[in-house]
Amino acid sequence: MSENPNDSNKPVLTFEGKEYLINELSKDIKESIKALQIAETQLKMHQDTLRLLSISRNALANQLREKLKNVA
Repeated sequence: MSENPNDSNKPVLTFEGKEYLINELSKDIKESIKALQIAETQLKMHQDTLRLLSISRNALANQLREKLKNVA
């Protein structure tokens, strides 16, 4: 799903290979588009959070590895 504003007066939604003039869609459909955009934004945010947690976990494991080198 993407919005392609060909010009500022006629924003276009491209969805599953078809184009739709957003201004001509019903309020219900526009709300569904907005909800989908929010869901996509949240997914990206959580994917970034998972990447950060993975990096942090690896750093902690490296710290533990270094500390354990001195333990008999």
